[in-house]
Amino acid sequence: MTSKIEGVYTKSAPAPLPQFSQAVKHNGMVYCSGNIGAIPGTNFELRETVKQRAASQTKEYQLDCHKLTRATQHQAIKNLEAILIASGSSLRNAVKVNIYLTDMSKFALVNEAYDEFFTCEPKPARTCVAVYELPLKTDVEIECTAFIDTDKEYMA
Repeated sequence: MTSKIEGVYTKSAPAPLPQFSQAVKHNGMVYCSGNIGAIPGTNFELRETVKQRAASQTKEYQLDCHKLTRATQHQAIKNLEAILIASGSSLRNAVKVNIYLTDMSKFALVNEAYDEFFTCEPKPARTCVAVYELPLKTDVEIECTAFIDTDKEYMA
């Protein structure tokens, strides 16, 4: 292994701000920055498209937002997965996951989305923290640390 720190960048996930990398690799580990439900190549969140269609807080809009929260969480995890794959790792190699939520009433939805993507056993260690606000007014951000496995068959 090398002591060199290597930055990771993939077009399959939203571009990072200039102040940080999508991830860095060091000594067989990959450390991913926080990911939100932004659409790669646009940096717009899925929820913005729904908000633009809805003119008021109608019951229909609230139902859309419930579906949207799930879609936003899926996209955040897909972005994380794309970065891990570009790093030579995968979700199955995650050892620690941190999730930040602006609304803990969405905790069950987060768990549903999480369980769809993190299917291996043992599950990674995980922390879920309620925060007042997240960048770009998103409702969820997810980051993780994973090991880089050189056994390509395992990662398939």
